[in-house]
Formats: sequence, structure tokens, C-alpha cells
Amino acid sequence: MADIATPSGAAMFDAGNSEKKEKSAPVKPEKPDEEVYKTNLKKAEKEHADTMAKLAAVRAKIDVAKPKNNDSPAGKRRAELLSQLKEIREQQGAGKEGRTKTFDRIKKLDESLKADMAAQKVARSRVNFKGVEDVDREIKRLEKDVDSGSMKLVDEKKALSEISSLRKQRKGFAGFDDAQKNIDTKKAELKKLRDTLDDPESKALSDKYTKIQAELDSIKAEQDEAYKSINSLHEERKKLQDEQQEKWAAQKKLKDDYYQQNRAVQTWDYNQRQKIRERKKAEQENYVKEKKRARAQDLLTEASEKAYLDEIRTAESVLRFLDPKYQGSEKAPLQAPSQFTISNTRTIDDAGIKGMKVVRKDAEEDYFAGSAKKGKKGKKNPAAPESPAPSKYNCPPQVMNDCASMGIDPPMSAADIPAVAEKVRAKLDFYKKDQDAQTEKNIAKAKKEVERLDAEDSTPATPTTKTNGASNGETKAEDGGIASTIAKEVKLVKDMVTDTIADIQGASLEDKKA
Repeated sequence: MADIATPSGAAMFDAGNSEKKEKSAPVKPEKPDEEVYKTNLKKAEKEHADTMAKLAAVRAKIDVAKPKNNDSPAGKRRAELLSQLKEIREQQGAGKEGRTKTFDRIKKLDESLKADMAAQKVARSRVNFKGVEDVDREIKRLEKDVDSGSMKLVDEKKALSEISSLRKQRKGFAGFDDAQKNIDTKKAELKKLRDTLDDPESKALSDKYTKIQAELDSIKAEQDEAYKSINSLHEERKKLQDEQQEKWAAQKKLKDDYYQQNRAVQTWDYNQRQKIRERKKAEQENYVKEKKRARAQDLLTEASEKAYLDEIRTAESVLRFLDPKYQGSEKAPLQAPSQFTISNTRTIDDAGIKGMKVVRKDAEEDYFAGSAKKGKKGKKNPAAPESPAPSKYNCPPQVMNDCASMGIDPPMSAADIPAVAEKVRAKLDFYKKDQDAQTEKNIAKAKKEVERLDAEDSTPATPTTKTNGASNGETKAEDGGIASTIAKEVKLVKDMVTDTIADIQGASLEDKKA
């Protein structure tokens, strides 16, 4: 026969180590640091908010660059300003007719005033003097030269001619004053007409109109400027949108990683508690099975023993007390012979002492004896013979209890002993005759009880509740967003609470059994 090669012990040892390395024990996941998570989350949220603010600003510029976009803030403001301008024009148009007449009068009066001022300016340009005082002063100077007689005839004629001309000019200066008064009157009338046009309400409307028009011009300029860079704004918006999505994804990943790691720790703790519960349950089941096996073995052992052993021992013990000569037909099982057993070593002949009284010389005898009557001469009469007093009987409490256990009244006096002993013998005979039959009944009853315990052991135990349908208690990954995640976490917490309550109830039941 060919030899069969067997692996060496070292090879087998190495193989066992390799299997252990392949099936390494799972490592508990590390619990995330909540403070670090909050710090990182706050930073990510701030970056996302900054990006959103930049994106909103760019979108606002793009909305401004669209003139026909009435839904933008700039479009809404422009429409509002145009509406206000329309209202102002309507208010100003209400008094347009009266103002037109006033404007016509102002125009005519202003033209007349300008003509008078031009004529007076031309007339004054022809005169070398500014006023009447200057003319009078020149006339007086010429007259003084003429009156002095120092002038030549030619010069004197020339001076007189000039004086005549100056007097004419002096009369013309009076016309200048009247023309100036007329001009001043027209100016006052023109100012009055203009004041009627410049009332506070009209001025306020005019100022408001000017302010609104300036704001409209500013919006228009802003739209024109934004429209020139519309392409660059679109590119910037696209860039900011991508950046916003990236920040949002980073923020979401941070939250998902934190909660996923937290759920992993909770699942690990739950699985460890589940393993401990299953181990305790298996230990409890094994303990109960062992107790049932021991109980079944005890039942079979007790049933295999002879029936009525305790009753027979009790009956024989009572008979030995009632009749010391009783030895029994056979020794009771598990009862060794006693050195204090009563034996008939000698026989007393009591024929000659029956009816006699034993005399005791003590105080009790004298006390209970009583004295006879004395004669007149003091002689003592002999005491009359007394009947023997019945002796007092005491039954031990244990004998009374044993009799009561057999359903027999205990002896209350020495005269009851024979009857009680006969009843005890009858009970003893019944026990011995029915011993085998009762033993068979006990064995049959014990077998039924063992069969019942075996049937309970074969009943399958209640399966352990598993979380979310998974075999190892882990939660399944589902697509449902935040709602499904919260639902799974709530279910996991509920399962943990239910299992904790079950553990507490099981521990209380074990304490009660103990």
C-alpha cells in the first residue's frame, strides 16, 4: 500500500495563521470630531454664501443690460419714473392755457422793454455827458468864460453856439429820465408776470421733473455701459455658477461624510450590543437546557427509587416508639443498624409485684398521701389502702407529626397505644404491598415529563429582530435624499430603544429567576 503524505505541524500552523489573516476582525470606526465638523461646515457655508452674493451681483448687472426686461429691478424703477413724469406733465398741462397767455404778455413786454433800452442806449451814446448835472456844469463854465471878456470874438461865438447846443441836450436828458421811468415800469410789470408763473407748486413739480429726468438718464447710461460688456458678464456668470455648484457639492460632501461616519459608529455599537444579546441569549438557552436535562435526570432517578420509602421509614419509626420490641421485617434502605436499638437481654418476673405500690420517701409522697382521723385518746388509725394512681402519658411532638402525616390520630394515653400501633401496621402493610405498582406509576410519569421537556427543547426560538432587513444589522443605502436619511436614522434609533428595553426586561426576569 502506498504511503499517504500528511502535512507537517508547521505547515498546518502557517495555514491557520493565513486563514486568520484573511479573516481579520473588523475594526470599530472612529467617531467624528463634532467641533472640527462645525468649524469646517461654517467655513464651507461662508464660502458658498460669498459665491452666491457675487453671482447675484452679476445677474443684477445682466438684468440691467436688458432694456426690454421690465422684470429686472432697473426696469421696474425706470417704469416707475416714467409713470411719475407722466403724472407731472398732466398736472402741468391743467393750467397750460392761462400760462400761455401769460407767456405771450411776458414775451411782448420783454420785446418792448428791450427796444426801449436799445433806443435809450443809442441816444445816450450820442451825448458826451452822463447826466443833466454834467450839462449844467459845462454851460456855467462856458458862460463864465464869455462873461469874462477875455475871449476872442470867434471863440466867443463858438462858445455861445455850444451853450445853445448844450441847452438843447439838457432838454433831451429830461426825455431820458422819462424813458428810464418807462423802462423801470415795464421791468416791474415783467417781474410780476414772471412771479405768477413761478408759484411754489409749479416750481416743486418742475424740480421733481428735473430730478426724475436725471435719474432716468443715469439708468440709461448704466444700461448702455452694461450692454457693452454683456458677453463678459455672461462668462463671469457661468464661472460663478460652476464655482457655486462646486462649493455646494463640497458642503454636501462634508455633511454626508460626517453623518455617514456617525451612522457607521451607531451601527457598530448596535451590532456589538446585538452580538452580546445573542451570546447572552445562547448562554441562557444552554443554561435552561442544562437545567431541564438535570431536572429530567433527577426525575428519572427519583422515579427509579422504590416508592413509599419515606412513608415506610416513618411508619417503622413510629412502631419502634410505640412497641420497642418491633424490629421490622427488613432493614429500611440506607439505614444502618444503631447501637441504641432495644434488645431483650433479660426478662423480669413481675408476678409477685403486681398490685403493689412502690414507696418513695420524699416530700411529694407525704404531701399527696393525706392523714387519717385520730381517736379521742390520740391514737393513730392505720391508713386505708389506696387504689393505684394512673401514670401520666407524654407523646413526643415528632411522633404526633408522623402520625398526622399518615392520617392517624396520635395516642393521647397509654391505653391508645395498641390501637394506634395496629393502624400504623396496616398503613405499613399497604405501603409495602403497593410499593411496586406505585414505582411503575412514578416511572411512567417521569418519562412523560422528560418527553415534554424534550418537546420544549425542540421548539425553535424566536428569531432576533434585524434592522432594515439586513442580515448583519447594517442599514441599506437608499436613494431618497435627506428625507430617506432622516427616516433611516429615526428607525435605527427606535430599534436601539426597543432592544434596550428588551435587555432591561430580560435582565429583570433573570433577577427574578435567580
